[in-house]
Amino acid sequence: MSDRSTPSTSHTPLTYPWGDAKPPTGHIQTLMPGLHWIRMPLPFALNHINLWALDDQDEGHQQVWSIVDTGVATRAVQDAWQALWQGPLSGRPLSRVLSTHMHPDHVGNADWLIQQFSGHVPARLWMSATDHLAAMVASKETTGYGGERAAAYFFSHGMQHADGVEKIRERGSYYASMVPSVPTTFSRMMDGQLIHIGHREWRCIAGYGHSPEHIALYCEQDGVLISGDMLLPSISTNVSVVDMEPEADALGLFLDSLDRMRDLPPDTLALPSHGLPFKGVHARIEALHAHHRARLDDVLSACANGPATAADMLPVLFKRELDLHQTTFAMGEAIAHLNYLWHRGALRRWLDTDDVWRFERT
Repeated sequence: MSDRSTPSTSHTPLTYPWGDAKPPTGHIQTLMPGLHWIRMPLPFALNHINLWALDDQDEGHQQVWSIVDTGVATRAVQDAWQALWQGPLSGRPLSRVLSTHMHPDHVGNADWLIQQFSGHVPARLWMSATDHLAAMVASKETTGYGGERAAAYFFSHGMQHADGVEKIRERGSYYASMVPSVPTTFSRMMDGQLIHIGHREWRCIAGYGHSPEHIALYCEQDGVLISGDMLLPSISTNVSVVDMEPEADALGLFLDSLDRMRDLPPDTLALPSHGLPFKGVHARIEALHAHHRARLDDVLSACANGPATAADMLPVLFKRELDLHQTTFAMGEAIAHLNYLWHRGALRRWLDTDDVWRFERT
């Protein structure tokens, strides 16, 4: 369960209001009054995540902070948070942590931040109920990209290299290593809900396919969308099917969720979790649809040549060499594309005598 994404081949006419400027680790960049950009390192090829600090007030009108997303629970990220609270965030306690979804770079430090930086009244985690439950489960028993079930699942989709399967089996603590604990109490965010943070009102926009119930936040007053991982400027969001829901139509859900964002004004400023703040959300939605249409055409063409597995689709969908970490996410994406076509009758599938799923064009 992660945000390791694949490059998009589409070029879109996006604009970047702050150019290439970005805050260094341990600093903030103010984008507009009461809205600040934080950038934290990630221990992956995708080496950063954008987080957002929002000016807020508690019920006693005390100045406090609300934080959107948290980074993974590593010493480097926690040291950076400490530096922030000794510097530009000093003088105010943390009131709430809003996690767009349950992936480690978005919720990994939620519990730690609440313990470290709350005021007299403990800060609260805000999250969708579905992703909160998924995070609670995954922090205790990894699903998706490590452990015995994940190894068996990928084996059933054609990933049968013994060394690779064993390494996946050994990754049972993958999620918990970056999300050691999740707050057991939380405030639920739901589609259409309005949340007041400081002088702004944010509308929750639920999205599906990347995580169980991702929540983006839209402020109509300022035309700002905190898009999380649902809308990224230069890479395509990871959309995977994993062992917990093996027949899921994750790609269909994701594309439908993108379409729900077409109602946003054309000049909306998108604040993504990865990449640079940008304008051009409608063009980006079109580019992502085009990207996945092209990949689906590639999968259909490959399956027309005879029965194929998800593992067979890796060189079709990914034109670069993949390490084990990247391969697990690539497998999830390959299954998502196969399932999309299977659900729509373009492919048929069967479990062969080797207990491997094979797909063929109808």
